[in-house]
Amino acid sequence: MAKDGTNRGGSRVGAGRKSKSLHDKLEAGQEATVIDLPEPANLEGHVMPPVKKYLKVKQKNGLEFDAADIFKETWEWLVERGCEKLVNTQLIEQYAVSVSRWIQCEECISKFGFLARHPTTGNAIASPYVSMSRDYMKQSSQLWFQIFQVVKENNATTYQGSTPQDDVMERLLRSRKGMN
Repeated sequence: MAKDGTNRGGSRVGAGRKSKSLHDKLEAGQEATVIDLPEPANLEGHVMPPVKKYLKVKQKNGLEFDAADIFKETWEWLVERGCEKLVNTQLIEQYAVSVSRWIQCEECISKFGFLARHPTTGNAIASPYVSMSRDYMKQSSQLWFQIFQVVKENNATTYQGSTPQDDVMERLLRSRKGMN
């Protein structure tokens, strides 16, 4: 507490030593707690939660909304790693919507360019799609880091390979008109 009675200062967000992944702890011989979920008897498959209606609706421009496909890819990726029960479904939905909106912004930038006309003066200004795209990319990256952190902390083996986040640019390129 400061001299004037206000509560300022303190530890900063993200300060301190970063936590190690489960794999790193096991390799170093340290104790590691693993979330042990009870194994149900005779379980044969994984049921993906139903894709919400808002992830599948047609957009104003008449194109499909990619969020349902991104949700499904991310869910299957989590199932392969055995972490689908550890990640909240709403987090996956938010990630899918954010990536889909980023793709839409990038398509608009490709279609309309980086410049727009100011509504009152008529002068050239930066396209609003550029800032929206940047915001959606930042949001989707933050959501992906939350999802991946759960996988990283709960996997006993190191993971190397492609992730749904790596395939985002590929999806953008595939979504161009005529490439679907």
